Amino acid sequence: MQTRRKFIKNSAIFSAGLLAIHSEAFGFQSDGFNFPMKEFVSKRPPLAERKFTSKAIEAAIVRVKKQIANPELAWLFENCFPNTLDTTIDFEIIDGKPDTYVITGDIDAMWLRDSTAQIWPYLPFIKEDAKLKELIKGVINRQTKCILLDPYANAFYKDFNQVSEWKDDITKMKPGIHERKWEIDSLCYPIRLAYGYWKETGDTSPFDKDWKESMRLVLQTFKEQQRMHDKGPYSFQRTTAWATDGVPLSGYGYPMKPCGLIVSTFRPSDDSTLFGYLIPSNMFAIEVLGYLVEMFSSPKIKDEALVDISKELQQQVQNGLKENGIIDHPKFGKIIAFEVNGYGSFHMMDDANVPSLLSLPYLGAIQPNEPLYLTTRKVVLSENNPFFYKGKAGEGVGGPHTGTDTIWPMSIILRAITSVDEKEIQMCIGMLLKTHADTGFMHESFHKDDATQFTRKWFAWANTLFGELIIHTSVQYPKILANKNM
Repeated sequence: MQTRRKFIKNSAIFSAGLLAIHSEAFGFQSDGFNFPMKEFVSKRPPLAERKFTSKAIEAAIVRVKKQIANPELAWLFENCFPNTLDTTIDFEIIDGKPDTYVITGDIDAMWLRDSTAQIWPYLPFIKEDAKLKELIKGVINRQTKCILLDPYANAFYKDFNQVSEWKDDITKMKPGIHERKWEIDSLCYPIRLAYGYWKETGDTSPFDKDWKESMRLVLQTFKEQQRMHDKGPYSFQRTTAWATDGVPLSGYGYPMKPCGLIVSTFRPSDDSTLFGYLIPSNMFAIEVLGYLVEMFSSPKIKDEALVDISKELQQQVQNGLKENGIIDHPKFGKIIAFEVNGYGSFHMMDDANVPSLLSLPYLGAIQPNEPLYLTTRKVVLSENNPFFYKGKAGEGVGGPHTGTDTIWPMSIILRAITSVDEKEIQMCIGMLLKTHADTGFMHESFHKDDATQFTRKWFAWANTLFGELIIHTSVQYPKILANKNM
């Protein structure tokens, strides 16, 4: 089994009343995207080989395709949107409850982050499909088991007796854990999923005593990693030549001044942080702590003690963000920092994975028209971000995980989803069409000058996220999909 490196969201509200475009639209070439006409044969697995089929998602694919004038875009959407369901799902009933194990694609392991993000775009459809509802309930149940096994781990096996190839990492590894990289967002995403499911359905059946215990562990872990009095129980070291897979100073990282913010030893990219207070992830934590306050205040899930802990923690992180997370850029003025240490030092960049600075509105952590965000966005999407690349193939954000000069389609997708500028959205969709390298799918990254040099041919999160972008566009900006001249 190779590692993730080696293989190197606010949900779109989908309405049954989506605008239907006449079927003749399928015959047109889109001058706006300037693609030659050709045959587009489905890249989906045969029906009998699909891991899970949802009648609601299949119906949505048909409806949305009727809005898309560009045949290549329609084909790409149909390939990508159901990819998580088609290829990554292992669903069964265990002890009378649904259990859904979701691999990330070409790695047989389940990341708490990726599994949430992969099935998130399907949430708006669960009222139309009882099977899909059970599948997502099963993801919540499986995530609960993972957190109870180890809240510091980021990725898990289906079989909790399986021993990882990373068993020799210098940390408290256990069977069932694929990798034990502490990342704040690994615990934020399961809260986001639970809250989204609850708001969509009103169903509280997944939120039993085990789930409550997992949430108590989440809060405990967040508090431990505020490191108010000591370094806490977590450290991580690995014997490797790749610097961002290791953590300095005996596995605890460089010194952090306690300020209320939560230390994240690793980024969502699974690369180690330079300064441990990773601001996008702390802003995500502020958002989901609010979800817990709301959930634990509701009659059927009520827990006043957990409400108090969540409120106090949220306020502490907010105070830390206000005092340390906003910096003065010499050229742009006040912006949101990427990483800080509480001593006044900050690291200015952005990474392609989510949460990132660019993706904050998608996660509900800030409004897309907030001046502070818009200024930060300008920096992120410019040469002032050392991991923003622009080349012959396209432009976008990459990161250390896939090396220099590599752009993540995920960053282009998030740029479009968080944009309120129709021209920018159209430009991003056109770039995604240009850079799938005739595969019919999104990838982890591609070289800025040559999209055929890409990493991870099977990356289900990026595929499903692309589908979410097209659905979002079909609801918010249907003219972009329907206008053949763009």
